[in-house]
Amino acid sequence: MHFLNRSFTRFSALAVLTCAAMAFLAIPVKIAEAASQSDALWLTNYQQALAQAAKEKKSVLMNFTGSDWCPYCVQMDKEVLNRPEFIEFAKNNLVLVKLDFPRRKKLPPEEHEQNKSLGQHFGIEGFPTYVLVDPTGKEIKRQVGYLEGGPKSFIDWIKS
Repeated sequence: MHFLNRSFTRFSALAVLTCAAMAFLAIPVKIAEAASQSDALWLTNYQQALAQAAKEKKSVLMNFTGSDWCPYCVQMDKEVLNRPEFIEFAKNNLVLVKLDFPRRKKLPPEEHEQNKSLGQHFGIEGFPTYVLVDPTGKEIKRQVGYLEGGPKSFIDWIKS
């Protein structure tokens, strides 16, 4: 009987570890799904975003980012922009446009020129900078830098 108790204990521990490992491995899948959903919402063409916003009667949120080098940009993506709460809010209320200033990856020349021009037009001096504009391109408000508080805080900033 003593042998059976030890075997059962080993089996139980193995089962618990297996379940924990499976749960841990499922987390990146959920994060990747949220990130790909979010990526699909972001346009890269400003004029297209304005046209869509006018048609849908929404504001445009411009995300001036250094996606491959700016730590606060990466943190905002991870903690706010790729979260289900923000994605759902954005689908219903915003047209999103990502204006990237990468250092390692190359953008198409027309996108690079557009982003540079818009950066100058809106006086972007740091990353990340979020500019909320109406469908005509008139600035409503801006947020420079990382905004603490997760999706709720960022959504509240947009609504205020």
